[in-house]
Amino acid sequence: MATFTKLSASETPTIQINSKYKISKINDNIYGGFTEHMGRCIYGGIYDPGNNLSDENGYRKDVMEALKELNVPVMRYPGGNFVATYRWEDGIGPREQRPSRPELAWLGTETNQFGTDEFLQWCELLGTEPYFALNFGTGTLLEALAWIEYCNLDGDTHYANLRRKNGRQKPYNVKYWALGNECWGPWQVEQMTKEAYAEKAYQWAKAIKLLDPSVELVLCGQDGTSTWDAYVLKQCIKWNAHALGGSTDKPLISMHSIHIYTSAQEHLPNATAPRSAERAIEITAGLIDLARIENQIPHSVPRPTICFDEWNVWDPTRAPGDKGAEEKYTLSDALAVAVWLNVFIRQSKYIGMANIAQSVNVISPLMTSETGITKQTTWWPLLLFSKYMRGSTIPVNVSCGEYEGPTQPAWIRGTIETPWLDVSAAISDDGWVSLAVVNVSDTDGIEVDLMGAAGTDIQVHTVTGSSTSVFNTQDNQEVRIEESKWDGKGKFLFLKHSFTLLRWKV
Repeated sequence: MATFTKLSASETPTIQINSKYKISKINDNIYGGFTEHMGRCIYGGIYDPGNNLSDENGYRKDVMEALKELNVPVMRYPGGNFVATYRWEDGIGPREQRPSRPELAWLGTETNQFGTDEFLQWCELLGTEPYFALNFGTGTLLEALAWIEYCNLDGDTHYANLRRKNGRQKPYNVKYWALGNECWGPWQVEQMTKEAYAEKAYQWAKAIKLLDPSVELVLCGQDGTSTWDAYVLKQCIKWNAHALGGSTDKPLISMHSIHIYTSAQEHLPNATAPRSAERAIEITAGLIDLARIENQIPHSVPRPTICFDEWNVWDPTRAPGDKGAEEKYTLSDALAVAVWLNVFIRQSKYIGMANIAQSVNVISPLMTSETGITKQTTWWPLLLFSKYMRGSTIPVNVSCGEYEGPTQPAWIRGTIETPWLDVSAAISDDGWVSLAVVNVSDTDGIEVDLMGAAGTDIQVHTVTGSSTSVFNTQDNQEVRIEESKWDGKGKFLFLKHSFTLLRWKV
């Protein structure tokens, strides 16, 4: 949580940190990833058989090591829009017997050479937990139940035995399952009304919980600010003891999914655009509370959290989805990603999971070629947050000037502030305080009195570049992490167009 006090140009900016009080636990799952059968995310991304950089299974070793460096806790699969026509049984069994299908979301051909068992094996090697999305477009409830049986059941049943036949004896125990993806969107195969979706989601949820009560189900929301979100939450955030085998302390729905992508051609609207996501989280949290109040949910039933399972900087006109969506990210985009991550830290009370879209090649901080990988500008703030911004959110007060120009979307102005310094703070379980500060100004460094920073040996990690338009290539990493130390004396200068992470031990 951060509070903001607007100052005039003549007043001294301050950041006050209080490490004695923990506001809420930061769920490690906010650093989740996303792999969709889209562009080069799967084929040529995480799976590239025949390449010298791949292992005996066809998995790219350089991608694996990079994602291990991020310590990705959960990985969403197989979509995204792709899942609306996906037949999961096409992607299991002997590869030579798997059918190729027309792929309607991104207008390609799906060979099904990479499917359920390959993905789950890859997750185990990576050390991440899988999160599957169910086909709510052309799929049926029986197909969904069969997929869960294949992955999770240990009895003498058809699909559990089929898994064993395909070489996997023990269940995979896939915990997270999404009830569709963006079913509200006009681009979807079998787009649904909110009424039709809510009825279907509730009935599917009851059946799935009867099959496997241990799974956590994710409801398909929109962006958290829509009538779709309000309606489906009201209809689906219900307590149903019968569907849960008589349990009174488990929710039918564990999380509500929302998606937002931000972008703008000009730097300042681009860097401040993730503030729209912060307001959306606050609104969604209120809608969840409203549904619980109106549906008289017992307080013993855990409150559903928000699953922000698609987020990033993406301009679809600059990087069209049907052409692979390979964004070339600038320093401005890296600062926007840092603001995004600050949002998740500040709002940790409400966030159960977040998944950057996507993990490799497609609107991604990590790009592959036949000979190696490129860590784009956005990789570096993501790495710093994933390494250090864990534990618990702590209170911070920011007093500084405010950017007052146009915003994208326009409704940011008047609903939430856009300070020059975007800040969050966390304390780890072993007592390290991390202060994350984005100076969005592209013209001015800002000197700040840091109140609450302790010690004379403060670690400083800085991400910046010569201009907001610079980008990285495989051979030239202009935007990267620069490390230094600060003695804690006097004011600290946050460089123009920079992301800075300060760390000290309490």
